[in-house]
Order: sequence, then C-alpha cells, then structure tokens
Amino acid sequence: MEVPVLSRPDLRFLFRTNSRTLVAADVFTNRADEWAAVAQSLARVVAAHRDETFDVEDMQQPRRNVLVFYGVGGIGKSTLSRQITAHLTDPEAGPEHWPRVDADLGRVVPVRIDLSRQNAVGIETVMLAVRLALAELGRPMAAFDLAFLRYWEQCHPGDPLEDHLRRHTLLNRYGGAGRLRAQMESALGDVAAAVALPGTVGVLAGQGLRAVVRALRERRRAARALAGCRRLPDLLESEPDQDTLSYCAHLLAWDLAQLPEAKTATPLILLDTFEDVGDRTHRDFERLVQRMVWLMPNALFVITGRNRLQWDDPDLEGQLDWTGPAAWPQLVPGANEDPCQRRVGYLSRIDAEHYLRRRLTLEDRPLMDASTRRTLITHSGGLPLYLDMAVMRFLDLHERTGQAPAMDEFDHEFPALVARIFRDLPPEERTVLRSVSLLDSFSVELATAAAGLSRDAAAVRLVDRPFVDVTPGAQWPYRLHELVRSTIRDTDTTGDDRWSEEDWRRAAQRAFDALGRDFDRHGRGPGRQVLLGCLRQGLRLARAYGLELGWLGDAALAYVRDFVWEPLGSGTGDELDSPAAALSETLIAVAARQRRHRALTAGRLRTILATGLLPSELEELPRYFLAECDRELDDLGASLDGMREVAAQGGALASDAARGILHLTRRLGHFSDAVAMAEDLGAAGKRDRVIGEILWSQGTIARACASFARARDLALDSGLDGEAGLCQAYLAFASAFQDRGRSVEQIDRAAHMLEGAYARFAELQLGNARLLLDAGRADDLTDRAAALMAGAAESGLSSCMAYARLAVCFDAAVRDSSELMDAARAQLRASVRGEEFAHLMEISYFMTGEDVPSGLPLARWIDGETRTRARWRRLVTERRAELGPHGGA
Repeated sequence: MEVPVLSRPDLRFLFRTNSRTLVAADVFTNRADEWAAVAQSLARVVAAHRDETFDVEDMQQPRRNVLVFYGVGGIGKSTLSRQITAHLTDPEAGPEHWPRVDADLGRVVPVRIDLSRQNAVGIETVMLAVRLALAELGRPMAAFDLAFLRYWEQCHPGDPLEDHLRRHTLLNRYGGAGRLRAQMESALGDVAAAVALPGTVGVLAGQGLRAVVRALRERRRAARALAGCRRLPDLLESEPDQDTLSYCAHLLAWDLAQLPEAKTATPLILLDTFEDVGDRTHRDFERLVQRMVWLMPNALFVITGRNRLQWDDPDLEGQLDWTGPAAWPQLVPGANEDPCQRRVGYLSRIDAEHYLRRRLTLEDRPLMDASTRRTLITHSGGLPLYLDMAVMRFLDLHERTGQAPAMDEFDHEFPALVARIFRDLPPEERTVLRSVSLLDSFSVELATAAAGLSRDAAAVRLVDRPFVDVTPGAQWPYRLHELVRSTIRDTDTTGDDRWSEEDWRRAAQRAFDALGRDFDRHGRGPGRQVLLGCLRQGLRLARAYGLELGWLGDAALAYVRDFVWEPLGSGTGDELDSPAAALSETLIAVAARQRRHRALTAGRLRTILATGLLPSELEELPRYFLAECDRELDDLGASLDGMREVAAQGGALASDAARGILHLTRRLGHFSDAVAMAEDLGAAGKRDRVIGEILWSQGTIARACASFARARDLALDSGLDGEAGLCQAYLAFASAFQDRGRSVEQIDRAAHMLEGAYARFAELQLGNARLLLDAGRADDLTDRAAALMAGAAESGLSSCMAYARLAVCFDAAVRDSSELMDAARAQLRASVRGEEFAHLMEISYFMTGEDVPSGLPLARWIDGETRTRARWRRLVTERRAELGPHGGA
C-alpha cells in the first residue's frame, strides 16, 4: 500500500538548503493496524454506553475505555495521534488508506491534548479543552458548567474566562470560546431561576450557594433536571481546587448521558506525550488525569507515550485512585481485546523504504540511491528517528559537495539517539541501561547486578520501557533494541554523566560475574540454553574487556561434553591476544568443524596452541579436537600422539582421549585390543557406545544394537542429548543391516532426536543407515551414496565416507552382482590406507563368501575370521530371503 505524503512544511529542511529543486516531504507511514484498533475501541465504548444497563454514576464497574499506544521516542506516536484527530475531524484530511468511522456509531468529538512539559498543561487546561470541544454540540453541560463556574470564580477572581481562553496558546486553537460562555451563562440562569436568585455568578457564593445546594438536595421541581446528578451538591460544597476540579469530569460524563439521542456524542480524548504526566515517582498529575478517565466511562481515551501505563499494577495503590487488573482488565500485559495497550511497532522494511523514497526527492525521483536506502534500513532496525537523522545528514553532505555522499562517509552513529533516550530516565535507570547494553539479553536480576545496585527498582522500571523487547519464559527475557544498544555503547560520549573506560570495564566485570552465578545455578543441567547464553555473553565480555577466564573454563568444558555443537559465533579472525580470545576461537573452531572441512579446523587449532595463551588446564581442549581432526584426515600418527598427550594429563577430556585412542585401534582392525581397552573406559568414557561400535563390525548386530540402546538411555538419563542422538544414529545404522521393521523405527527416532542439533557425523551416519535399509531394494542407491560421500568429503569425515562405500558393497552383495561389487570395492579401496579401514574391505569379501586377497592387511577379529565371515554372509542371505526370489535382481 502506498504511504501517503502529508503537506506539513518541513522547516528543518527549509533552513538547511538553498536548492529550489530539492523537495522534502513529511511522510506518515501506514499504521493501518493502529487505526483499526481505534475504530474497534470506539465501537466497543459506544456499544457499552448505549446498553440499557449502563450507568454513568456507577463507580464500581471496571473501566474499558483506555487505548494506549506506546513506543520509543521518534517511532511516530505523536504523528499517529495527530492523524487520528485529523481523520476524525475530516475523513478527507487523514490518511487515504484509513476507512471512515462507522456512521452507526453516531457523532464523535475528537480533542487532542499534548501533555508535554513545554506546554505547561495542568488538569484545568485538560478539562477546559474537553469542554471547549463539547461546546460544538450546542448544548449546555449544566452540571459541569455550574461546578466549573464556581471553581473559576474562586480560583481566578477578576479574570474573565473568555479572556483566559483567548490568551492561552493551547486553548485558543479549539475555538468555541463564545459558545462556551453562552452555554455556561444559560446553565447559570436556569439554576438562578430555580432558587429565585439573580442569574449571576454570585449565586454560587455564600447564601446563594447554600440555596442552590438545598434546592438540589430537596429536588425542587425547578431544579429537578440537575437534582438527578446526586454527586453535584457535594462537589459544589467542596473546596474549589484542582483536586475537586478533576472530580468534575464525572459531571461532564453525566451531562453527556442526559442529552437526547439525536444530540448525544462520544468524546474521543487523545492525550499525547503521556510520559511527561509523571516520572513514575511523582504521580500527582497522573492521579488527576486517571481520575478523569475513570469518571468518564462514556468517553474513549487514546493515550500515546513512551511507556506503557502501569494502572494495572496493584502496588500503585495509594499513588493512584484505581489500580490493578480488577479495575483495568484490558490494560494488563497480554490483553488483546481493544481498547488495550499496544506497542507502536518499528517500521517494516517496506514502510522504511517508502519513507526514504519520499522523504527527499529531486525532480520526483528519490535523492538516495537504492543501495544507500537498503543500508540505512538495515542499520535503523525500524527506528524512524534514526532514519530521520540519517536523512538530515545525507542532505547536509549532499549540499556541501553537490553530489550524493558515498556510504562510507555517510554511515554514521547519532549521539542524539542516546540523548533522546536518556532524557526520560532518572540516574539509576541510566546506569542500568548502560550496563545492559553490554549484554545480548538479560533478566532484572542480571541487570541489577551488572549495574552494581542493591535494589531491583531501577531495572524493573527499565524493562517496562518500549525500547526493551521481551521474550516471556526465557532465562534472560529482555533485550535492548539493537540500534539503541549499539548507539549507547559506541556514542555515549557527550552526556554529563558519561562513563569512562574504567566505568565500562567495571560494569563488564560485574555483568561477567553475574553470568557466572547464573551458570553455576542453571547452566550445568540438562538444558543447554543457559549454558550457551552464559558462554556467548561471557566470552564476548572477557574478550572485549580483558577479563580473567574464571568460570568460563568450566562452561567451555560443559559445552564440549555433550558433543552437540550449537554455533557460538563465526570467528573474528582478529589477533589472538588474550586467553579469552584463545578460548573463544577454540570453541568457535570446534563447533564450526561440523559445517566445514576438518583441515580448516585443524589449522586454526594449531594456530591457537602455538600462542600458548590458554592456561594449562584448558590446553587439552584444542589439543583433543585437533587429534580428532587428524584422525578424520587420516593422519593417524598425529592423532594418536595428541590423544595420548591429553589422556596422560588426566584432565576433563582424558576419558574422551582414551576413547579416541580406542577408535584409532578399531580403525586399524585391532578389535581384540579394542575390546580390552573398552572395559577400562567406564560410563564417562561412553563404554557402551564404544562396544557397540566394535560389535557391529563383527557382524553381531543384535548385541551391537543392545549396546547402543544402553548407551543412549544412559545419555538421556544424564541429560546429554547430543550423545544420546549420536548413539541413536549408530543404533539406526547397525539395525539397518538386519531388521527392517526395527530399523525403520530407529531411523525415525534418530531423525527426531537430531532435529536442531549440529552433529554432522551423526547426520551422515543416519544417511548411511538409510542406505543400508534400502540395500537390494533401491535402484538409485549408488547415486544416493555418491551424494552422501560428497557431503562427507566436504566435512573431511573419512569414516562416514568409508561406511557409505561399505553400504554400496552390501547392496551389491545382496543383488549378487559381481559387476556392481567390483565397482563398489574399487570405491571402498580408496578409504583403505594400510591397516586403516582394511577390515571393511575384508568384510566385503565375507559378504560374498569369497577369499580375501593376499596382501590385504587382516583384522584381529574378536572370535576369529571363520565366525565373523559366517555372520556377515548370513546377513546377506537373510536380506535376499526377505526380498524374495526376485528381490535385488
């Protein structure tokens, strides 16, 4: 949908250029959802006060007459408020894409009041503005007018109301001052006649006032119309101050309710810049405004400001008259029936594009080129204030040079963004905001600790600000808008309370220590989100501010223990200049090996080890995973040396290194030695999985599957989901040799367990299981195996490639095709390097019952060659029998 261009002059542009051809337009973005919320809210308020049971004097019913739009400064709330007013006043003047209000709702009287401090607005101004707008109805508001005239004569003696209205900048724009005075005098004359006194304001003082009140209480016939307003006498007798005046909103609502249906109307009162009504500490004015809202249930209030209303908070009882969800059920978080509280969202990319295309034009064409617009839109994060500042900077540079600036000189951070945000925050909230700008996400507790405060109050207030996004239920549910966050960190250099470098470092240390406490409490359990969050944020803080590693060592070992490998980052490529940098790059490299060739990971790990930056207890991390990479890269000698060194140190990865040595022994076909070594591994060394890996290669499939199942269940019980997924992938692979029904079930379960995991070896092994399942059945198996082998080659996973080649051999054996087997063995031979994987070639001969060629290194089978050969031959004949007389042909 096209974004309409408004005709309001842009004075900033006008006084920044001498050009007569450049054009700046004040662009208003779509906001169709916000207008729909206004229309829906208005319909519900009108329906409520038209209901026969509606009683404007009922003070007990909850209120549902407040629609709130809140959002960060510069998001377009004031513009939205102005456009709502314009559209209600004249549908032709507002945005073209907004539909008209339903005519069945009757007359709507909009009145917009800007509550910003610069306007010096008080409750008296607000009440007068609403009354002036209602003067357009042409009917006295008798109860209100009577009470207001008494207030005015007592509080403004000698100052005629019409003179005040004429002088008041905000009020004189409403017009209707003459009509208002006439209506008030009419109401006063009617009351004076009822009590047989002169029709002047004197009737509202002394004996005259007492006579009026007595007539109202006695419900005399002449005063009967007003006598129905049972709270009017008490208000006339009360001290005529601003507190009493706020209660007079009830009289205005009562007067509206008495109008005949043909003359009635619904006020739509827009209160803009509501953040200036109260600073959440001093709520005196907010209390008066809230009272007005409560006492006028037949009016819709549309409130726009930077912060959501807190009227639903019962803890504010005493500061405000009506608080809590029982009083304001549609102001609570999560309420979605209008009228409710709505955050004014950031601009979509489409809206931002329209904004920049229309904002500055030259001969009806956008002054900014498309690439510049795209870059700005990305940087802005949907924040209109940034886009507007960027437009002005672009204009300045264009006027200075006579041509469009290059993006590198134009790309800019704006300190004014910080100033706009900070100006609304008290000092403690500024401290919290600066502190959490160091964090990707945070909780109230974490924010308080990072700020070095002893109480949560400032953090609680901050998370309610509109530039803080929330993810309910998360460990750290809050996060700053990214542009706000980066601007605070990068350009917070001009404020009187700006931080020094040492201030930032102290805050980083406090945040780091608080993350460590969160890791100790929540990061060692089965769920990994807290662990990952602590690691990502802690590594970045330690690296940026030169902090000691502390708890990061334990967290890093916890991360690698489960072998899941969620990404921790992409690696910076920066100089390795600190232990934190070395640890960070180690973990990033180790995780990234699941998505890149093992040779690249090995090179990076060698570089890290060469720096000597890691403390001795953490050197085993890069050394162990370098040994793993060397194994997959077929450098078994280097892999064995590395595994032995890690195992000898007896550190956290010693049992993994012992298992690595066993893997190497198994790849060489030394199975009897491998079994003896497996008995010493224990649960920490994943003994059951290792035994399963040995047993399947012996052709003892049922026992191998039982070992894998035990290993999986033990891993699940220990909360090691990554290890459990790997064991399940192995179980699927082994079962696919023998039991089709069991294999289908195990493959499906493995696929489910590996969803969202970053375990490339397990994914490829699952692919090998699918190949084995379809051996003798699928005509495209060779092509599928080739695709899987290509994926394994990309990752440098030589074992997965070898197992895929073995699957092709199994298919050829089942089909009893010597031609296919010759081709399959030729591929498998590429995986054999001396003793490494020679046992797989030997198995291919066992499958067909052929003699093993001389010169092929022979494996050390657990119970001898004869029994092993028989088992593999039996697996082939069983598959043929399963397929029937024509299967596999």
